[in-house]
Amino acid sequence: MALRYDLTEFIETTEEAIELANEYIKEKVVGQTSYADCLHIALATINLADYLVSWNFKHIVNIERIRGYNSINIKNGYKQLEIRSPREFVKYEDD
Repeated sequence: MALRYDLTEFIETTEEAIELANEYIKEKVVGQTSYADCLHIALATINLADYLVSWNFKHIVNIERIRGYNSINIKNGYKQLEIRSPREFVKYEDD
């Protein structure tokens, strides 16, 4: 499987993303030490990412955390963010 780097889009951190990230922490989805993770999720949410793919099973790819992030997203008028493990995107030759 070839990776395509020509599809990379760089986005700016906005006040809107900072506020959403802080709300995740305020609502205790995760603690203050996970601010960078929260900002990552907020930026993906605001920029309408199809998926956020991560190996971080403690703070991001965790069903309770995903529910927390998405409940706040919905409360603030955003769509739910699909948060997944890279394993869910692996295609095996037998498939």
